[in-house]
Amino acid sequence: MTIMYEWRGDVDSAAIEALHAEGFDHPPLNVDWLAQLRRHSLGWVCAREEDRLVGFVNVAWDGGVHAFILDTVVARGVRGSGIGTALVAAAVDGARAADREWLHVDFDDELESFSFESCGFKQTKAGLIAL
Repeated sequence: MTIMYEWRGDVDSAAIEALHAEGFDHPPLNVDWLAQLRRHSLGWVCAREEDRLVGFVNVAWDGGVHAFILDTVVARGVRGSGIGTALVAAAVDGARAADREWLHVDFDDELESFSFESCGFKQTKAGLIAL
């Protein structure tokens, strides 16, 4: 299996939504991902096996020095093969090349090992308000 990773790769909304729906276990929605990416993202990384989108991560930003990992998702059939870690590594490289100073992530409990051990994030204090 050869996977290609591309920072700010060409992608269509339907492909991202299909992958997102599979990964986050919800029915596909009519989301204009391209409009969201263009408006709010520093960049994104696409992982492809040939022409098939098998992974995606969004790097949103605040317009300043902070960037944020969002929507990291890998297709079910290829999970556990290192694609998620490689997606985040490419996102780190893209944010670093764009001269951001901080890359933030939040995650569910079951992704703690992935975030800290596999991807190299450091634990820090943070706050959250559910809206």
